[in-house]
Order: sequence, then C-alpha cells, then structure tokens
Amino acid sequence: QVQLIQSGGGLVQAGGSLRLSCAASGRTASVYAVGWFRQAPGKEREFVARIPWSGGITNYADSVKDRFTISRDNAKNTAYLQMNSLKPEDTAVYYCAADWKLPWGRYDSWGQGTQVTVSS
Repeated sequence: QVQLIQSGGGLVQAGGSLRLSCAASGRTASVYAVGWFRQAPGKEREFVARIPWSGGITNYADSVKDRFTISRDNAKNTAYLQMNSLKPEDTAVYYCAADWKLPWGRYDSWGQGTQVTVSS
C-alpha cells in the first residue's frame, strides 16, 4: 500500500507560479513512478507529467511542457509539480498518483486532489 497526501494549490493570477506537493507513505520503496493529472470542470482527467522515482526521463503533456516541472525528493518521499507561467486554462483539480505495482503504467494510488485556480 502507498498513500498519497497532497498539499499546495490555491488561487493565482495568470503568469504566476504554484508548487504542488505529494507526500507518499507506506510501501514507498515499491514506488516505480509518480504522475500528475488534472481535471477541469466538464472535462475528462488528463495527463500532466510523470517521473520515475529513481529519476531519469520525465514526460510532460504538450500543454504544460516548458512551463511545468515535475520532481521528487526521495529522502522526503515527496513529489512536486512546479507550475510557472500559469494560464487560466490550467485551472483544474490536480491529482498526484503513484505507480507501484505491475503492470507499470497503471497508477495504483491517488492523492485527494487539490484545486488550482488561475485568474486573468
């Protein structure tokens, strides 16, 4: 079992920045990768970013590439999503998710979600 607790989020003006945190507990040694997703009102959940827990190649949705950065601090068992140059279109509930058992690519644990609102 891996449990995820999110923090961060809030209301920011366009062009501003926010950092989301995702703290993992439980069988954290089993974590293979962490991903971030978001869901805007009336839309399906969409992929934002993914990072292997051991580091390495990260993956981003085209809509956030060059603006968002995913990272992790293994000592703190925490993943982050640094969001810069925020746009109103980024407004959504953001979720972190952990991939910790086979098959890889299926996210097995999810955070509770946190609201990010970007005003113009």
